[in-house]
Amino acid sequence: MYLCGMMTDREKALSGQWYNPATDAELREKMKHTQALLYDYNRLHPSDSEGRDALIRQILGQVGEECCILQPFLCDYGVNISVGHHFFMNKGCQILDGGHVTFGNNIFVGPMCGFHTAIHPFDVEQRNRGEERAEPIRVGNNVWIGAQVCVLPGVTIGDNSVIGAGSVVSRDIPAGVVAVGNPCRVLRKL
Repeated sequence: MYLCGMMTDREKALSGQWYNPATDAELREKMKHTQALLYDYNRLHPSDSEGRDALIRQILGQVGEECCILQPFLCDYGVNISVGHHFFMNKGCQILDGGHVTFGNNIFVGPMCGFHTAIHPFDVEQRNRGEERAEPIRVGNNVWIGAQVCVLPGVTIGDNSVIGAGSVVSRDIPAGVVAVGNPCRVLRKL
């Protein structure tokens, strides 16, 4: 129970309410800490897989066995990101994790992909105050996401699906399909 019904901005973000990341000291400090770790991570020698593994486990909230995220990699907080076993993410990807981003097992993510949980208000005054909301992104097991895919807030991608390169995923994708396009639509069942 929250004192007088007050929630921190981090709690608001994770519950899908409007919050302001710029005015919350906890969020600012967490982002600053994560950005410092990412600075080190992105400057590791490409052959230093042990160093990469150790740092990514400090950055992300949960990491399964055999996780490989190629540099450069960007995220906001890291703590809201969970990856399962046998996870591969190619270079140049970013995860804006104001909300939870969850990846299952056996995931392949192509280069230059973006996962964005933030929703900005249409109301000009609210937007100018820096407010935003976050909706979680969920990626099931055995999913392949092609190069330069953009996954938007609130999306779930079902197990055993393939998302074609360059797609903009703005709504849920069912399990066991190939989906492509802008907006991303089911092309066929697998």
